[in-house]
Amino acid sequence: MALLVGRHINKIDKKGRVSVPKPFRDYFRDKGFGGLYAFPLFKYPAIEACAEDIMQRLNDSLEEIEMFSDDQDDLNTVILENAHSLSFDPEGRIVLPKDLMEDIGITDQVLFVGVGNRIRIWDPDTYTEHRGPAVERLRQRGATLRLRPATVSNEGGT
Repeated sequence: MALLVGRHINKIDKKGRVSVPKPFRDYFRDKGFGGLYAFPLFKYPAIEACAEDIMQRLNDSLEEIEMFSDDQDDLNTVILENAHSLSFDPEGRIVLPKDLMEDIGITDQVLFVGVGNRIRIWDPDTYTEHRGPAVERLRQRGATLRLRPATVSNEGGT
């Protein structure tokens, strides 16, 4: 399955609708859900959006944290309690909830950023402010990435 990659900026109309970029929309539709789940990130002023399978994995992971612990309660509050199921309209748009938009300062346009099997939705100016320091931190650390070995596909390819 294709990965969610790249950046796309789209305008929000007066009704709060925004068109999800076609490659992202196709990814979510291929997952069998005519929309996406969205919740505020706690690390950055952005919205995390994912398919239902990722949302289920998040829930399962939260269930493994000690019940009634502060960690479980806090993560449940941020992720599950603030999550929204957003369906695509016939034109491939979603309506971003006002509470999420206000929390991260989105007004008239959004930046969709693909991060593998999820997307992040940012105010474009806020993203620019956060991207620069991230790149600089990587440069300062001399960061590298160990490439995982290729896996053999079950479809007869490599």
